[in-house]
Amino acid sequence: MSSHRTDTHSPYHLVHPTAPLRPILVSVPHCGTAFPDDLRDLYLPQHTQHPDDTDWFVHQLYDFAPSIGITLLYARYSRYVIDINRDPEGKPLYNDGRVITELVPSRTFADQPLYLGPPPDQHAIQDRKIRYFEPYHQQIRLLLTQLRQQFPRVLLWDAHSIRRYVPTIRPQPFPDLILGDQDGKTAAPALIDLAQTHLSNGPYALSHNDPFKGGYITRHFGRPDQSVHALQLEMAKTLYMDEDTTTYDPTRAQTIRQILQNTLIVLADLLESSVTL
Repeated sequence: MSSHRTDTHSPYHLVHPTAPLRPILVSVPHCGTAFPDDLRDLYLPQHTQHPDDTDWFVHQLYDFAPSIGITLLYARYSRYVIDINRDPEGKPLYNDGRVITELVPSRTFADQPLYLGPPPDQHAIQDRKIRYFEPYHQQIRLLLTQLRQQFPRVLLWDAHSIRRYVPTIRPQPFPDLILGDQDGKTAAPALIDLAQTHLSNGPYALSHNDPFKGGYITRHFGRPDQSVHALQLEMAKTLYMDEDTTTYDPTRAQTIRQILQNTLIVLADLLESSVTL
């Protein structure tokens, strides 16, 4: 990888490309495992020691991105501090009965309490928005603006993973891969079709907008009419790691990494082409 942002107070890591710049930004909002020193003792210890709802190692899964000209941005802090992929006003992303954790979660997806005492009040939530949520979103906005200055159209690729089975969200196991674009609203059809085609070039079952249509980041930044497109890719953690031991498995990850790399390259090629989207 190229140089990381090393400011220990920053809520994100930024990895710049080591190859000629391409019109894609990869964002990984849920891979963070850190807790600010002034907040750590508010939590039940098991959750700071092992924040279970983490998208473990997704930034590592995409660490090839800078070598192919793609900028990589990923979160430092756990989503238990604040979920930077939720609506900052607390509006739910879905209304189908599934468990949806809050902007500042009070419980895990397994419905376990996170805090030793009462959850944060509105003043504390506002403070976390200023310290952790807004800087990440400001950085996305800045990076997309910079890309748009060099390319006629750009793509934000929001990268996620999830346990194969989370009964509070869905009674059935999740598919291998789930591409989300809010039912076609956040990206041009040609980009969506191309992503689906190349994500399907492997042994994995791909679903489209079911059961995830893209979180707040995808929905907020995806503006195809302004030549800024956004796609979310959710994947089962079993594609690249052992869920039980929380261990990254390079051998298991090799196949999906190659598919991801090929997909991002062809998407960048289309974005840079003269084809009308």
